[in-house]
Amino acid sequence: MLKSVVHKIIGTKNDRELKRYQKRVKKINALEPKYEKLSDEELKKAFDELRQKVKNGEATMDEVLEDSFAITREASKRVLGMRHYDVQLIGGMVLHEGKIAEMKTGEGKTLVATLAVALNAMTGEGVHVVTVNDYLAKRDATEMGKLYEFLGYSTGCITSEIQDDLERKKQYQCDITYGTNNEFGFDYLRDNMKYSLDEIVQRGHNYAIVDEVDSILIDEARTPLIISGPTNRKLDTYIKADKIAKQLERDKHFTVDEKDRVILLTQEGIAKAEELFGVDNLYSMENAILAHHLDQALKANHLFQKDVDYVVKNGEVVIVDEFTGRLSEGRRFSEGLHQALEAKEGVQIQEESQTLADITFQNYFRLYKKLAGMTGTAQTEATEFAEIYGLEVISIPTNRPVIRKDLDDLIFKTEKEKFDAVVKKIKELHKKGQPVLVGTTSIEKNELLHKLLTKEKIPHTILNAKHHEKEAEIIAQAGKKGAVTVATNMAGRGVDIKIDDEVRELGGLFILGTERHESRRIDNQLRGRAGRQGDPGASQFFLSLEDNLLRIFGGDRIKNIMNRLGIEEGEHIESKMVTRAVEKAQKKVENLHFESRKHILEYDDVANEQRKTIYKFRQELLNPEYDIDSKIKENRAEIVEDILHECEIFPEMPKEDFKLEKLVKKIQEDFNASFSQEELQNRDYEDLKAYILQKLENEYEEKMGRLDNAQRREIERILYLQVLDNAWREHLYQMDILKTGIGLRGYNQKDPLVEYKKESYNLFIELIHRIKSEAIKTLHMIQLRDEAEEEELRRLEAELAKMEEEVKQAAVLQHGQDMQQEESSSHKPLVGTKKPARNEPCPCGSGKKYKHCCGKSGPKKGVLATAANG
Repeated sequence: MLKSVVHKIIGTKNDRELKRYQKRVKKINALEPKYEKLSDEELKKAFDELRQKVKNGEATMDEVLEDSFAITREASKRVLGMRHYDVQLIGGMVLHEGKIAEMKTGEGKTLVATLAVALNAMTGEGVHVVTVNDYLAKRDATEMGKLYEFLGYSTGCITSEIQDDLERKKQYQCDITYGTNNEFGFDYLRDNMKYSLDEIVQRGHNYAIVDEVDSILIDEARTPLIISGPTNRKLDTYIKADKIAKQLERDKHFTVDEKDRVILLTQEGIAKAEELFGVDNLYSMENAILAHHLDQALKANHLFQKDVDYVVKNGEVVIVDEFTGRLSEGRRFSEGLHQALEAKEGVQIQEESQTLADITFQNYFRLYKKLAGMTGTAQTEATEFAEIYGLEVISIPTNRPVIRKDLDDLIFKTEKEKFDAVVKKIKELHKKGQPVLVGTTSIEKNELLHKLLTKEKIPHTILNAKHHEKEAEIIAQAGKKGAVTVATNMAGRGVDIKIDDEVRELGGLFILGTERHESRRIDNQLRGRAGRQGDPGASQFFLSLEDNLLRIFGGDRIKNIMNRLGIEEGEHIESKMVTRAVEKAQKKVENLHFESRKHILEYDDVANEQRKTIYKFRQELLNPEYDIDSKIKENRAEIVEDILHECEIFPEMPKEDFKLEKLVKKIQEDFNASFSQEELQNRDYEDLKAYILQKLENEYEEKMGRLDNAQRREIERILYLQVLDNAWREHLYQMDILKTGIGLRGYNQKDPLVEYKKESYNLFIELIHRIKSEAIKTLHMIQLRDEAEEEELRRLEAELAKMEEEVKQAAVLQHGQDMQQEESSSHKPLVGTKKPARNEPCPCGSGKKYKHCCGKSGPKKGVLATAANG
C-alpha cells in the first residue's frame, strides 16, 4: 500500500530514469538543425573527429554521446531513409549504459542498436551484436552495414556457413561484428584449443548488444555450449537399459514427478531392475553406470515426448527448442540422455561424447566488459537479469499508444472442446478477412490443428521446426487479408508483421493462443506480434483443463469452479479470476526454471574459475614474449622436491637415512637422467636438492642448446600446451563423472553443491600438479637429432633409394633380353629381301605385325631403358 502511494507521488525508479533520458533527448534534438545543414563529407568528418577524440582519450564516450547520436540519426535519414524516434534515442542510451531496453514489438530495436553500436565502436576494440539466428545476423549486418560504412566503420558477420578460420578472423577484425550466440560462444571455446596466436579468431570481449536478450540469456541458458570428442565406450548398455525401462511399470516400479521432471525408482523397482540387469546391487560403484543409464532411459520414455521435445529427422534425434519451436541442429542432450532417446526411437546410437571444452551462456556473456540487451519482454525476468548478469531492465514507452485488445482467456473442460472452438473462431475470422496468427506450444499440437483446418477446408500456412527454412518470409506475410498462419511459439522472432489499411479497418491482426506457455514472457511475445506502432489488433488464449500447465499446476481449483458453475460440454468460462489463477501457475513454473538455471550456473561457476585459470595460462604460453624458461626452472624445482618427498627424504633428516637407491631409480625413471649413489652421498637435504637440480639443468641445457632460441621456445611451448590440453580434457571428464553422482550425497545429509566444490577443488589441485609434472618429464625425456645427423640420415636414405632403382632397372633389362631370345628362337628372321613397312604382316609367317616381330627394336640403353622396357 505504502509502496503504491510513494510511486504515485515520486514515480517508480523506471519513471525517474526515463525523465533523466528525456533531458538528453532534448539536447540531441537541438543538434538536429546543425547537422542537417552539413554535406555528406562534412557529416562524415564531424563523426570522425568525435571518434578520434574518444580513441585518443581526449573525451569519453559519454561526453560525445549527444553529438554521436545526432550524427548517427542524420546519417540514418540519408542512408536508410529512417529517422530515429525520441523513444529510440532513449533505447540507445539504455544500451550504451549496459542495461536492457524493453521495447515492444515493432518499435524498431534493430535501428535502436545502431546508436549505441556507432558510439561504442569509437574505441576501436570491437562491438558484437548478437542475434538468435543466422538469417537475422545476415539481414541486420547487410542493412545496418550501409549506415556504419557511411560513418567510416567496417561491418562483419559470423554465421555457421563460414568454416574457414581466416575468414572468421577477418569478420572479427571488423569494427562491428554481427553473429549468433552459438557462433560467438563456440569460437571462444575453439580459440582456447588453438596452438598459435595467429590461429585465434576472436580479439577479446569488449561490448556486446544481445538482441532478443530474454531468449538468449534466459531460455537458451539452460543448455551449456559443449565441444566434445568420442569416449570409445560401448553403446549396448543404452539398448539394454531402454528394454528394461520399458518393462518397468509406472507407480509400481517408479514414480514420475512431472512438475520437477524427476523419476524415482521404488524399492520394488530397484529389485526388478537388479533382476533384469543380472546384478546384486544396482547402486554399487561397479554398477553405477547401469543405474545412470536406467535413469536416463526412464526419463527418455516418460518425460520426453517425440514431436514436442525432439523430432526424428533423417534417422537422427534432433532437439526442439522449447521456447522458439526451432530445431537445435548439432546440439545434443548431455549425460547420456541423447543416447537414451536414440535407443527409445530405435535409431543409430551415436557414440557418447567426452567434454573437451564447455561453458554456459551465462559465463560466456559475463566475459564482456560491458553487456547490454533488448527485447519486447524482460520485466517478468528482471530479478534473474539483475542477479545473474547484473543487468537492469528499463521499460521504454511505445512511440504510439498500444490499442490492441487483450481479451480474457477462454477455458474449456477438454482439449477436444478447446480445439473445436479454436477452429470455429479461425473460420469466423477468415470469413471476415481478418488475418489470424495461431500460436501452438509444440509441433504435435501444430500438426493436429493443421489436420483440423484442412478438414474444414480453411486455407492456412503452417510453420514449425520441421519446415522453418522460410520462417521469416511466412511470418512477414501473416498480416495479409484473410491469412491464417499456424506457428509454434515464437518462430520468426525479429520479423515485423505489417498490415495495410484494409486490414486495419477489419480490426488488425488477431493473435490466437491455443495454450498458455509455462512462461508469461512467451505469451506476452506472442501477443506482441499484433498492435505494432499503434496498429489495431486483438489477442486471446483458448485453454483446457487437459493442458499440461493447468493439469500439473493448478487445474483442480479451476475444475472445481467449472463444476460449481455447471459448465456443459462445449461451453467455456471467461473470467479475470481464472486468468489470474493461470498466471499464478505460470509464476510457479518460472521460479522452478529460474532455480534450474541457477543450479546449473552454481555448478558451472565452480568450473568457470578453473576454466579462467587454465585459459589464462594457455594465453600466456601462446604469447611469444612469455618467459617459459623461468617457468620450466620453477616447475623443475617443484618436481624434484616432490620426488625427494616421495623417496622419504625430508629436511632435518639425518643424511645416513636417505634412501638414495630409490632416489636414483626415480630420477632415471622420470627424467631419463643417470645419477650414481656415490655422487649423492654425504650431502644434506638442501645440498642434495641443489646438486640434482643443477645436474638436470646442465643436461637439459646441453640438449636444448643445440637449437636456436626460436626453435627451442617453440618446442617447449608446443609440448607444454599438449600436456596442458590432455590433462584439462581428462580433468573435464572427471568433473563430468563427479557431477553425475554428486546428487546422491544428498541422501547422506550432505549439501551436493558444497561437496562438489570440495571435490572439484581437490581435482583441480591434482590437475595443476599433473600439468607441471608431465610437462617437465616430457621436456627432459624428448631426444633431439642434430642437423649433421639429420643430413647424414637423408644422404643414406637417398643412396638406398638410388640402389633400389638401379636393381629394378637391371631386372627390367634382363627380362627384355630374355623375351628377345625366346622370340628369335621360335622363327627365322627375314634375310636378303626388301624391308617391309612397320605395320605390314611379318614375312616370317608368325602372324604378327613386322614392328612386333622381326622388326622389333633391340633393348635400349641408359635412360631410355626404363621408358622402353618398363
